[in-house]
Amino acid sequence: MAGPQRTIAILTGGGDVPGLNPAIRALTIRALRDGYRVVGIRRGWAGLVDYVPDDRADNTDHVLPLTEPIVNRAGRTGGTFLHTSRARPSHLPRERVPEHLAGYTAPINDITKDVLRNLEHIGVDVLVPIGGDDTLSYGKRLHDEGVNVVAMPKTMDNDVYGTDYCIGFSTCVTRTIEHTHRLRTSAGSHERFLVIEVFGRYAGFTALLPTMAGAADRCVIPEHPVNIERLAEMLTDDRNRHPSRYAVVLVSEGARMETQTEMTFEGEEADMFGHRKLGGVGERVGAALREASAKYNKGRRIDVVNQKLGYLVRSGDPDALDSIVPMAFGNLAMDLIKRKEFGRLVSIHRGFYDSVPMESVTSAKKVVDVKKYYDTDRLRPIYDFDGAPLFIVTSD
Repeated sequence: MAGPQRTIAILTGGGDVPGLNPAIRALTIRALRDGYRVVGIRRGWAGLVDYVPDDRADNTDHVLPLTEPIVNRAGRTGGTFLHTSRARPSHLPRERVPEHLAGYTAPINDITKDVLRNLEHIGVDVLVPIGGDDTLSYGKRLHDEGVNVVAMPKTMDNDVYGTDYCIGFSTCVTRTIEHTHRLRTSAGSHERFLVIEVFGRYAGFTALLPTMAGAADRCVIPEHPVNIERLAEMLTDDRNRHPSRYAVVLVSEGARMETQTEMTFEGEEADMFGHRKLGGVGERVGAALREASAKYNKGRRIDVVNQKLGYLVRSGDPDALDSIVPMAFGNLAMDLIKRKEFGRLVSIHRGFYDSVPMESVTSAKKVVDVKKYYDTDRLRPIYDFDGAPLFIVTSD
């Protein structure tokens, strides 16, 4: 006689990326065909914050039963149809605590016990969070509290430790290359520097790899503060040698000039994970380059085209890799669930699919190996590929 049907819950947290819906689709279809019930938690951890554990309550805005027609319809599209947020139940501001929860009067509150109660009320046997290190660190907290968790890595920056690849990274690199090439026409028409700000808070992979692929002449990454004088000298030389007299530099949003003591932020407000919104370093670099360029251009300043790619690289449909890898990750997650191997993160290690303990996520920061892959004098990648993984980054 068959036992009770087991339930898998899936949620997506943090920023949206192409590839999330294919991951949800792959896991859901495999799980349904293996006899599981599958539900989606809406808006990441916020869905479990706002859920009301009462059979009479309307929780349709927080939990969505998943079926093959639902996930098939969404599976070829970008973003996440389950929606997302940056909610953090362990650090919830008082004004964000739901009205039905009493007793939380501190400025910042840990409502994990209520999240655990909500998971039990929903009937969740296995929880599958898909996100970056912020989302996954709370998933690890729930695993430590006794919840069966299997996770998938997602981030534009490809900076989750423990895996070579994160969902969304390939599309980000693809879009960055495409948009950079389109912007060349304007820079070339006016004989200017083209300064493009791209994603990358702590890790410079989204600037380094497009530059390797020929999208830019130089790149500025968070792992090494840039000397503007040296960058101006290099770019002026690049411009003067180019038939159309322009040069391109990609600047990670978390990059700093040598004269800066901290990253460039758009405002003072931080999210629940303590992150202030980055933005504006491209403008600062561009302005500094214009001033410094006169020294290397016979006393004449070189004008600058500034562009922040922002959400353009995380919008739209996933590319081929972000359609294939999430499918594999979904099936890997289901394999772990069926083997009852919980507290694991599905991963890629040197080109092979694998999994690692979830504590790997918070054990270290995954950043560019500057000595191996970045020429700090010439401000461009080092082209050494012998034995390197596909995306020039390993989880080691």
